[in-house]
Amino acid sequence: MSDAAQPTAAEVRAAAEAVKTALDRHLAAVERRSGEDDPAVYDAFNQLAAAAEAYDELLYDRYDEVTPFEIPGADDSLPPYTGPEEPSALSVLIRRDYAVAEPQRLMAQARRVEAADEEGEGAAASGTVHGALGLLFGEFEPDEIASRHKEFGLEEGDSTLWVTAAEETAEPGEWLEAPFEQVDPQRVVCRFDVSAVFDDEFDDDLDADEEDLDADEEDLDTDLETDPEGDLDGDPDPDPDEDGEPARLGADRRGP
Repeated sequence: MSDAAQPTAAEVRAAAEAVKTALDRHLAAVERRSGEDDPAVYDAFNQLAAAAEAYDELLYDRYDEVTPFEIPGADDSLPPYTGPEEPSALSVLIRRDYAVAEPQRLMAQARRVEAADEEGEGAAASGTVHGALGLLFGEFEPDEIASRHKEFGLEEGDSTLWVTAAEETAEPGEWLEAPFEQVDPQRVVCRFDVSAVFDDEFDDDLDADEEDLDADEEDLDTDLETDPEGDLDGDPDPDPDEDGEPARLGADRRGP
């Protein structure tokens, strides 16, 4: 970051003061807590998290320094559940993202569907990506497309599934015009997210473990090269046991 874009010392100081104020507000909300899921505590928590994150960013930009705070992201947690204790209805909201990786493969699959449908002759909807998508998603269930996405020339992106609780089932057709518009996060019973971000984090951990293993193997090779014929005690010929057979070093004997 250039000097011109860096925050001023006064801005960093103001952000630090904002953190102090947010800390006081959070403590006051906790002291006045009206219940386990008090919304005032939740709001104060979010304000404190936002203030701490802003201060952390400004501090790093100005002084190349960080704080010990670990700010949870919006996707890492849900607000306190305020829905019915014994839900009599639920909604399952699913979003799956795909990239059209191989348009020709996608349209080829759509042509097969079109050819098998006698009533669809002459429609030629499979000649465009838009038409092919309509054909395939009209023919196959979303779960089948998810499991066979590569066959259809698609590449998986992020996906999420939310289970929300309700006190009664919605009236037929009530929400069809805007199915995802009025989702209350405080009625989410559970959610499941799939993202390449998580895979990258897992791969980073694996890479670190592999580096440790490689270092251990190098140390072992060095030790063996130093004394390739010696045993653990420095004696190349272990003493025989009572039966006249060489003793087995490192054997794990169990029982009488």
